[in-house]
Amino acid sequence: MSGSFRIRRLAPAEALGAAPALGAVLADCVAGGASVSFMADLTLADAEAFWRTQANADDGRVILVAEDDEAIFGVVQVIPAWPPNQPHRCDISKLLVHRSGRRRGAAQALMSAAEAAAAAMDRPVMVLDTVTGGAADQLYEKLGWTRVGVIPDFALMPDGAMAATTVFYKQALGE
Repeated sequence: MSGSFRIRRLAPAEALGAAPALGAVLADCVAGGASVSFMADLTLADAEAFWRTQANADDGRVILVAEDDEAIFGVVQVIPAWPPNQPHRCDISKLLVHRSGRRRGAAQALMSAAEAAAAAMDRPVMVLDTVTGGAADQLYEKLGWTRVGVIPDFALMPDGAMAATTVFYKQALGE
């Protein structure tokens, strides 16, 4: 993949229809070693089922995709916090870019769109976590996210190795 791409918000019905493409992105990322909640034995069917569940979630989440004329190759979610005492907060979840679509600026564009979506939802406090020392860890720092801390042995990598996780937050300007 090369050339231009666009970032687009999927309506719930579109997200449901895009489950095969989103599943392919998830499966590729896990096959490439990304620690994104799944193990190396993730099947394409399971990856698609995950995205169908996300599309059907009735919690106000926003699913944003990076796509070009060929296909969807990136995704991120903005998920409103559920507790009644956190109506101002959201989680940024599953920033994924297919290996064939990397090095095009899609992750940065998806994060920018996610931050704008959070602001539009009136959720100025954003939280996320990522594998410590990975490419995403560096990206979030570059984008002005604040590192809260590292949790050792938080999750398993797809191959079963233990991995530390770094928690980040970002607060919209003026908050």
